[in-house]
Amino acid sequence: MADTFIADRTPPADVPRHLAIVMDGNGRWAKQRWLPRVAGHKQGVDALRRVVQACERSGVTALSVFAFSSENWKRPQEEVSSLMDLLVMALSRDLLQLKNSGIRLYFPGERSHLSAKVVEWLETAERGTAQNRRMALNVCFNYGGRWDIVQAADQLARQGLAITEESLARHTALAHVGDPDLLIRTGGEHRLSNFLLWQSAYTELYFSDCLWPDFDETQLLQAFADYAGRERRFGQIVDQCAEASAGASAELPHA
Repeated sequence: MADTFIADRTPPADVPRHLAIVMDGNGRWAKQRWLPRVAGHKQGVDALRRVVQACERSGVTALSVFAFSSENWKRPQEEVSSLMDLLVMALSRDLLQLKNSGIRLYFPGERSHLSAKVVEWLETAERGTAQNRRMALNVCFNYGGRWDIVQAADQLARQGLAITEESLARHTALAHVGDPDLLIRTGGEHRLSNFLLWQSAYTELYFSDCLWPDFDETQLLQAFADYAGRERRFGQIVDQCAEASAGASAELPHA
């Protein structure tokens, strides 16, 4: 279980503190242009760079992206190998800039199936950004929501601890950033696809028809505007939320 990430800033009220994204549509983007699928994945990396920068400017303090699912191993071996190479290339190119921007990298997911080279790069990136506090970037690689729940329960069982909602949540792969406030899925599909199943119980969902390589700051701000208009009640009624909000405001120190 990783140490809790504590950002050195507070996001504006209309911006999600923790944003999650299912980056879908790379393959279709390439197919529409008669390009190999790997070309779509390369453009997807460029889109991620844009979104990371836009999130940092907007005040987001944690961004979690679904980069490679535990089900993606079923894809053609050539594509899987290309995705592994692309991850290493992106880290070698961007690690210094991410470090200098105050972004801390995490790679939640199962590493036993990854090559020694890939694991070495993941560990190097995590160590190299461990002191950063401006924004956490979780690149979920070889990750699955069901795997996450099972591995958390397994940790508790091995330690002889009771399995409760609270204890299991503390042992999930993204416990260091808490649950996402908003989850965006691009590409027009309307499902979670085994991403952050435990953590998304009360997450606001936003589905975009935009294919991931075309997703940019304009699209991101549209999602934020939609999020700002939501009323998050977490199982309560409207009056209860208003009372809780008023109570929290009353406890704030006055200037």
